[in-house]
Amino acid sequence: MFKNHPKGLIPAALSNMGERFGYYIMNAVLLLFLCSKFGLSEESGGLIYSFFYAGIYVLSLVGGLIADRLQNYKGTIMTGLAVMAAGYVILSIPILSTESNIDWLLPLTCVALFFIAFGNGLFKGNLQAIVGQMYDNLEKEAAKKGEEELKLAKSRRDSGFQIFYVFINIGGLVAPFVAPLLRGWWLDKHSLTYNADLPALCHQYIEKGISMSAEQLSNLNELTGKVGGVVSADLTAFCTQYLDVFNTGVHYSFIASVAAMFISLIIFILSKKILPNPVKRGKKETLTNYTVEEKTKMADEIRKRIYALFAVLGIAVFFWFSFHQNGTSLSLFARDFVVTSLVPPEIWQAINPFFVIVLTPLIVLVFGALSRRGKEISTPKKIAYGMGIAGFAFLFLAIISYINSYPSATEFKGIAETAKEGLKSGPWVLIVLYFFLTVAELFISPLGLSFVSKVAPKNLQGLCQGLWLAATAVGNGLLWIGPWLYNKYPIWNCWMVFVILCGISMVVMLTMVRWIERVAK
Repeated sequence: MFKNHPKGLIPAALSNMGERFGYYIMNAVLLLFLCSKFGLSEESGGLIYSFFYAGIYVLSLVGGLIADRLQNYKGTIMTGLAVMAAGYVILSIPILSTESNIDWLLPLTCVALFFIAFGNGLFKGNLQAIVGQMYDNLEKEAAKKGEEELKLAKSRRDSGFQIFYVFINIGGLVAPFVAPLLRGWWLDKHSLTYNADLPALCHQYIEKGISMSAEQLSNLNELTGKVGGVVSADLTAFCTQYLDVFNTGVHYSFIASVAAMFISLIIFILSKKILPNPVKRGKKETLTNYTVEEKTKMADEIRKRIYALFAVLGIAVFFWFSFHQNGTSLSLFARDFVVTSLVPPEIWQAINPFFVIVLTPLIVLVFGALSRRGKEISTPKKIAYGMGIAGFAFLFLAIISYINSYPSATEFKGIAETAKEGLKSGPWVLIVLYFFLTVAELFISPLGLSFVSKVAPKNLQGLCQGLWLAATAVGNGLLWIGPWLYNKYPIWNCWMVFVILCGISMVVMLTMVRWIERVAK
């Protein structure tokens, strides 16, 4: 699997794995943490999550511009890791949110998220540009040995980015367990147990007291007894204590994120000598060596490549809008509509990286075998197929939700606790859903990175990798729509929106495949 790939691939992937481990600790719990800590509605929490997630990828474009301008990709990457660490340090400080301090504590949390997003922007796209340069160098050396060697070298780029992607997901596989385990440990230290529904009820009680609806008050009393609290006429003290303990355990998990940033930095520093620098801009005077016709042809070639890049970026917007519902509406679905009494909802996000790790070698082998037989599937065609598979994943969930007659999440939460338990789906639903979403991801995300590295002009590698991430940002900026639909309409309607978007994207991509294939040669 690793044979004949550049020697810098594994160190770069390990550095990225450490950073992703720290990031996914936070990301796995972010939406639910914002709601449990500050008492935000899921729509408001989803809006902050959406802006943060969009900011990560918008700032990747800024990070690419900075690295291209300074021609210091490695220094920019190391700065990014330090800035991210500062953001996680702020998040790790356990301060109880109250009515008197929320006006500054919530903005401070948003500042920490900005540091993480900006640091990620300096790190992510530029490390991907370095990996792309490794394969540019590999192909340059192969070209000296003949056309056959060059063809083999080019076929390794897609598998190289898939290997790189596996290491990302090793970090993503372990990370979702950290916050729930620390939270559970801290609750146990205070003779309490975990319940996903209790924080929202505690916030409502602190705000409304006994003026809560009779159904909600009954649910609060029932859950208070279940988690180890004492049911009394005034539950204010218990609710305050539970929220404090519940969220403090999550704060402690961010310390692990800080450690992960430093481990990633150490790996990068130790290996940076064997990592290439993306090709520097050619000097302006070298253009005098070309005729007007040659300059025009070069400009036309660059323009076609940029058009092809933007065509794929447009499809990527709708994929990430759909796929990254795993941190918003799909995470809420795991909490509300799936039996998760033994497994906290955040941990279900580990299914996706697990499938990435398991399925990537199989997909690499299949694509490699097709390539050797002269039946290689082009990257644009793989992306089109991926959109269709993503649409199928949401269609599956829509059918399950329709068969079970699930109402909107808002309506579902008003049902008595004992009645809700009998209506929930089994965990197998999440396993099947994430299997198909992961296959779609493997057809799109690592191959999209590979495609960008193929078509990007050599002096704009960081910028073009940033553009891929900026397209992701546009999709992420729409993530709040998922929780809004989820709470407002019967949830099968919510999933059908993503079915339709993915289906249209697949058809559009298939109509552009031949043109993009010609440009990318």
